[in-house]
Amino acid sequence: MLSCVLEENIKKARQIFAIGESFDYIERNLFLGSTKAYLLTINGFAQTVVLQRIISDLQNCSFVKDDSIKNCRKYVNSCIGYAQVEFVSDWNRIERMLLSGTCLLLFDGCSEGIIMDTRAYPVRGTEEPDTEKVTRGAKDGFVENFLVNTTLIRRRIRNPRLTFSLQTVGTDSKSDVVIAYIGGKVKPELVNRLKEKISSLQVTSLTLGIKTLEELLAPRSFLHPLPGAHFTERPDVACSFLEEGYIVLLADNSPMAMILPCSVFQFMQSPEDYYKSPPVGNYIRLIRFGCAVLCLLLLPCLLLFGVHFRLPEAFDVLVTAEVPPLKLFILVLAMEVGLELFRYATSHTSDRFAGALSIVGGLIIGEVAIDLNWATPEILFYGAATMLVTLALPSLEFAEGLRIYRIFLCILTWLFGGAGLAAGLALVMISAATTPTVLGTSYLWPLFPFHGKALASLLWRRHTRNAQPIRNNGKPKIKK
Repeated sequence: MLSCVLEENIKKARQIFAIGESFDYIERNLFLGSTKAYLLTINGFAQTVVLQRIISDLQNCSFVKDDSIKNCRKYVNSCIGYAQVEFVSDWNRIERMLLSGTCLLLFDGCSEGIIMDTRAYPVRGTEEPDTEKVTRGAKDGFVENFLVNTTLIRRRIRNPRLTFSLQTVGTDSKSDVVIAYIGGKVKPELVNRLKEKISSLQVTSLTLGIKTLEELLAPRSFLHPLPGAHFTERPDVACSFLEEGYIVLLADNSPMAMILPCSVFQFMQSPEDYYKSPPVGNYIRLIRFGCAVLCLLLLPCLLLFGVHFRLPEAFDVLVTAEVPPLKLFILVLAMEVGLELFRYATSHTSDRFAGALSIVGGLIIGEVAIDLNWATPEILFYGAATMLVTLALPSLEFAEGLRIYRIFLCILTWLFGGAGLAAGLALVMISAATTPTVLGTSYLWPLFPFHGKALASLLWRRHTRNAQPIRNNGKPKIKK
């Protein structure tokens, strides 16, 4: 607790913070009339113009008629015109607020400190995210400042029941985590469960922001490569899920929002479906479901009919050249790894060199590989087709999970043929069905447990007047 003696409070502050050792701490010893005061903040966070105006008002002698401050609250309320002012007396609270960028003002003879929120975080523009581009619709996206993100949501949903619950995670980082939901549309037990899980986390910092938080809330394993939560960088997508009774989780320093509860069908949806007319949107969504199936089965089927079963010549459209089974398997795996390496290199290359890299990968490497007998035209074609349908999926995390399943199916198909492919598909279904989620809900909802109305809304893009949000009765059941 704060002391009434200013010198003791200054001494305590110097013990807690690296004042004098770290260059970015700013401290000022002030005289407000005859009353001593002490100002402490961190350089780079505070808005200099606002802070100068506050100090100027504090030192205005017209506010201190008796040349001394006897009632700190009355003095602050009368002479500090800044809106965001808070009285604190707990050092833990002061430590967290000061390290997040606020200003601390202490008075001699007062056992309360004044926190002034004059922060101005550096932030980039709210441009459209690269991973969720649409041809029409809003062009803004979440940024690393969670205050900006909550404003983007509040701008679209002007519901008085829209709630942003703030929690802190990490003993070192003390990262701000926001739980967003609309009261009356979300199940209260889901919100309470999430709050309990977040408050019980024992971690030093959220190193990778919202992604680290997801792994802490839903521990991952090698048996479950699919993502345990749905992420988005688009405010319009987050708002649509909020209106349907979902929970949106935001973390400071992370431009992504986590949507809870999560089910596998969410990864097949895209805002592009709703910026088109219903027939066009359903056509695109149908193609997307087909892309998910091809992404998983195209290369395993190539191995199945190229190694174990040969179709009649009139129907054999997969393999036209005689390739030894072992070589075919090695070439398929090499193509899988090579295309992934090419995609990874392209995504991490500057835009100035991306075009040149595409020419090198598409023309030189492909043609030379065929000439050197390192690949066949069929394998190059089906590998490129697999990469194409993979990139057509709206969720990168979901596509990467399917890639792990695809490699697993390729190995089983090469070893055991059709029986291996069938057994692999069964194991893939079991793995997907048992994928751990943050709130412990079914990953296959609304298929299991079955909810027809919710399933229809996820599979079929309906007209807006017939597609109003499903209320609480459409939410996943909670596992006891």
